[in-house]
This record gives sequence, C-alpha cells and structure tokens, in this order.
Amino acid sequence: MIRGENITDFTHFILLGFSDFPRILGVLFVIFLLIYLMTIIWNLCLIVLIRMDSHLHTPMYFFLINLSFIDICYVTSTVPKMLFHFFQKQQTITFLGCTVQYFIFSTMGLSESCLLAAMAYDRYAAICKPLLYSSIMSPSLCIQMALGAYMAGLSGSLTQLCGLLQLRFCGPNVINHFFCDMPQLVILSCTDTFLIQVMTGILAMIFGTTNALVILISYVYIVISIMKITSAKGRSKAFNTCASHLTAVFLFYSSSMFVYFSSSSGGFPGFDRFASVFYTVVIPMLNPLIYSLRNREIKSAVKKFQKKGWRF
Repeated sequence: MIRGENITDFTHFILLGFSDFPRILGVLFVIFLLIYLMTIIWNLCLIVLIRMDSHLHTPMYFFLINLSFIDICYVTSTVPKMLFHFFQKQQTITFLGCTVQYFIFSTMGLSESCLLAAMAYDRYAAICKPLLYSSIMSPSLCIQMALGAYMAGLSGSLTQLCGLLQLRFCGPNVINHFFCDMPQLVILSCTDTFLIQVMTGILAMIFGTTNALVILISYVYIVISIMKITSAKGRSKAFNTCASHLTAVFLFYSSSMFVYFSSSSGGFPGFDRFASVFYTVVIPMLNPLIYSLRNREIKSAVKKFQKKGWRF
C-alpha cells in the first residue's frame, strides 16, 4: 500500500453495485444489457440517419447529433464496467479507473447540460426570429456553440478532478454504488472535504443555474411568440417543435437533481442506486426516441431509407 499525504492509502475501491439484490442479479444484467445495446443502436442510427439525409442538415439536427454522441459516451462511461461486475465475486475498480470514470461521466453530463441550453436558444431563434433564423444560427455559430458545450463540460470536470486528486483515502474503500460518483467518494475521504464540496456546489450552481436560466428565458419568449400566433394549427405546430426538447430537459434536470439532493440528504442507498439508473442509463436510451417518435422529418427520412432497402 502507498502511504503519505494527499495520496491514496489503497490502490482500489470496491463497488457494491447491486450485490445486495442477489435474487434478481440475472434479471438486472439482462435488463441493463438490453438497455445499453438499444441506447448505442438507437443513437448511432439517429446520427447516421441525420448525416445521410440532406434535408436534416439544419441546426436543430446538428445539435441532436451531438446530443446522441454525448449520450453514447455518457452511458458507456458506467454501464460496461457495471455489466462486467455482475460476473465478479469482488467488484473492484482501481483509483485511476475510478477517477477516469468520474471524469468522463462528469464531462458528458456537464456538456449535455450546456448543449440543452444551446438547443433552447436554437428553438428561440426558430420561433421568435423566423425571418432571421438562417443568419442567426449560422453553421459557424452552431459549431462554436457545440464546441463551447464540450469545452465548458471539460473545464468543469477538470476542476473537479484536480480537487478529487487532492483527497486522501485511507479506508474504508467500499462504494455503495454501481459507479464512482463524487458524493460517494467525498464520504470515503479521510481528509477535509469542505473545499471540494464548496467547489462542486459552485460548479453545480454555475452550470445548473446558468443553463436553466438560458432555457427558461428562451421559453418565456417562445411562449409569448406562440400566443401571438392567430392560427390554432400554427400554435400547435410551434408547440410540437419544442415538445421533444422540453421533455428531454425535464427528464435530465428533474432526475439528476432528485438523485443528488437525495444523496446529500442521506437517503436510502439502495433507492439512490435505482434512481441513479434512470438518469445514467435510461435517459440516454429515451432521448433518441423522444426526438424521433413525434418528429415528421425523422419519420420521413426513415421511410425514405426503408424504400432504399435500409432497416432501422
């Protein structure tokens, strides 16, 4: 074992995962495997479909490609390791593996939060400034917004990673979760965690509040613009263009806030784990469905490629 200040006293953590539910482990493995495979397939199909159909080369679908890519990385950061652990007597992960897993998970989560805000601005421009939409949402601005979302997520995660690497872990090394998450790691640290907790809280406020305000303000203007539309059909069409994004925003923010507030208030660990499954595993699977089921352009593109012999 390694001894000293500001370093770990052990080389690995033990992830309990769902080992305290031995009777349903087989069922859970099959469920998580199917969800993971469907998430990868559906998101990849959506990316390929948008890239192949020139009619979908618009800002909204450009952001949707990036959302699908983020969801693939997001779910892959946790699920494969979790599935592998179903066959292990002792579910261990190295300290390096734990920090890398959290870094990728955090980067993708923060990037998705920023991307959802960018998508809200895109909907604002499309509905409130329809005549100027093409000039406002230029290809260069779309690329800059997407890169900005990734860079913001990366910088936020790097800040947390620097704080995490300063912690000292001297035992116990058991994480009552299925992946390495900051609240569980902070609990295990035997050094003062006040600064990293404050830093994490500040980052949550910056990302959560800023992005939520962008989304909220965008939709205030959108609702005002929609209410000015005299045609009922026009109002319905405008609302439908926002319904998918609003659903994705609601699921992302409500589930993540619920889990983290529950963790910080000392909720039931078993319940926290199953609740975490929703925003780490289920939502990345639902997003491509949310954006596809009621989207006429996506359905039209699918039918077009099915006629050419493609199958989705």
